[in-house]
Amino acid sequence: MTRDLPVLVVDGTRFGDLDGFAREFSRLLSGYTWRGNLDALDDVLRGGYGTPAAGWTLRWTSSETSRAALGHPETARRLERILPGVDPSNRAAFTARLDAARRGEGPTLFDEIVAIVRDHGPGGRESADGILLELV
Repeated sequence: MTRDLPVLVVDGTRFGDLDGFAREFSRLLSGYTWRGNLDALDDVLRGGYGTPAAGWTLRWTSSETSRAALGHPETARRLERILPGVDPSNRAAFTARLDAARRGEGPTLFDEIVAIVRDHGPGGRESADGILLELV
């Protein structure tokens, strides 16, 4: 028998870019604002940042709308914004990733966010966090 988990809902019709997603996701958090850094999202999902303590379900409604909004063009914009701060030793790999996004290739922001959330659920490296992702 499975237990009922709290359900937090992200509405994919309420944003059109990463900054909007960050605002929409932050709306779910109690006392914390997530600003769109993907490493910080991983930390938020570990707990202690205003999410339920013992597992929860993230229900992402209109996820296909979000897939388009967080697609390759938005991925390239994000990478362009953070390029100036990239360590020179990682610049070539980072630039290759940016070039791929500009060509419409490689993982998108949507793909990255989904992978981070799934890593905190069944079968993920951080499955003990108990987060279930529902894309609807």
